[in-house]
Amino acid sequence: MNAMGVRRTADQVLALAPDEASRRAGSRLGTAGPWSGTGRGDGAVWGLCEGSGGTPYRTVVDTTGPAYLCGCPSRKFPCKHALGLLLLHASDETAIEDSTAPDWAERWLAARRGRA
Repeated sequence: MNAMGVRRTADQVLALAPDEASRRAGSRLGTAGPWSGTGRGDGAVWGLCEGSGGTPYRTVVDTTGPAYLCGCPSRKFPCKHALGLLLLHASDETAIEDSTAPDWAERWLAARRGRA
């Protein structure tokens, strides 16, 4: 593993899931359809995932950990949104482009890395 993080395979991502229900739900979110504002850079991937509420869930994964942050109410770790984002990242190199992290993702990443 390096400072840029790791691009895991789909099998490796699914192995992170806490249970079978999370694997199934994450797999359904592993396509570009529910995602907007995706990006990757500096050892992280992020995006906004449409959920059942009116506001998309902000999801960011520090791929050097991995470590996860999502605005959803799930108590599972990683949640289906983090799994879906990692599956999208694993499935297609062009699905998530290099970009600058949005403020909400950058704040979490900076705080996390500042503690390390």
